[in-house]
Amino acid sequence: MPLKEAAPQQVAHLHSEDRLGDLLNHPAFEGFGHLLLPWDGRNYDLAMPLRDIGRLLPYHSHVEPAVVVAALTRMVDDTSAGRTVFYNFYTDDQRRTNSMLKHTGLFFFRGKPDAPFAVIAPGGGFSYVGSMHEGFPYAEEISKQGFNAFVVKYRAGQGGKAATEDLAAAVSYIFQNARSLQVGTDGYSLWGSSAGARMAAAIGSHGAAAFGGAPLPKPAVVVTAYTAHSDVAASEPPTFVVVGDRDSIASPAAMESRIAALRRIGTPVKYHKYPGVGHGFGTGHGTDAQGWIGQAIQFWEKEQESTMGQPKKI
Repeated sequence: MPLKEAAPQQVAHLHSEDRLGDLLNHPAFEGFGHLLLPWDGRNYDLAMPLRDIGRLLPYHSHVEPAVVVAALTRMVDDTSAGRTVFYNFYTDDQRRTNSMLKHTGLFFFRGKPDAPFAVIAPGGGFSYVGSMHEGFPYAEEISKQGFNAFVVKYRAGQGGKAATEDLAAAVSYIFQNARSLQVGTDGYSLWGSSAGARMAAAIGSHGAAAFGGAPLPKPAVVVTAYTAHSDVAASEPPTFVVVGDRDSIASPAAMESRIAALRRIGTPVKYHKYPGVGHGFGTGHGTDAQGWIGQAIQFWEKEQESTMGQPKKI
C-alpha cells in the first residue's frame, strides 16, 4: 500500500560539503536513507563529503556533486511540503519471505497530477545502483517538464534477472496504485543506463509479465544509455539511445548493431553518439552530452503524439 503522506515540516537542505552521515541521518530520508546510496550492506565512511560521491561509483564518469545535491534537495523540499518521496513496491509479507527485498524501493519525483510517468533504472553493473548520478538527476529533469518520474532501487549483486524482476514489480505497483499516486498510465516510458538500460530494454521487448510482473502494456518509449544489450523482439517500442564515443564498457559499435536491428523491424529510433565522452556520464553535465535528457523527453512526447493521435497536455 502507498505510504501515508507526511505532515509538512521544514527540513534543512544538503550541500556538497555535508557528509555521508548527514545524508543517512537526514530527517527527510528517515527509514530509507541507506537506499539512496549505491552499495547494499556496505559500511560507508560517514565522514566522506558528498562532493566525493563519485568515489562510490566506479563504473561512472562525470559525476557532478552539484547535480547530485540538487536532486537530493528536490526530495528534501518535497518532504518539507508533506509529499511522500519513497514507496515500498513489495509487500511486507514479500519482504519478510525474501530478506533481499529490503534493498528495494521507489523514489517519486512528482510532475503534474495524472500526467504520464517514467520509471528510471540506474546502472552499476548489477553490483551497485547509481541512483545519485543517473537516477535522481534524471527524475528531477523529467518532473520539471510536468511528467511524473520514479527511480527504482533494485537488488544489486543478484544478477540481471532479479534486477529486472524488481523493475517489473515496480512498474506493476505504479499501475496498481495509479489513482492514489495521481499518475497517468497511458504512454509511460522506461529509462535505463548501462545495466539499468538492459532491464528497461528487456521489459520493452517482452513485457513486465515475462519477469513476474502484471500483464501490462509495453512502454510507449524506451530510453537506453550506454549499454551493450543486444536482444531484439519481433516488435519493439520506439527507442532513444545515447552513448559516448570513448565508452570502453558499452562500445558504440555494439549499440549501433542493436539500433540497426531495431530499424530493420521498423522501430523508430533516435541515436546520439557524443565525442570525448566515456561510460556512465549520467546527465552529461559539462560534456557534449549535456542536454540529452531534454531531447529524450521530446522524443517521448513526439511518440506519444504519434501513438495517441494528439499531443499529451502536460
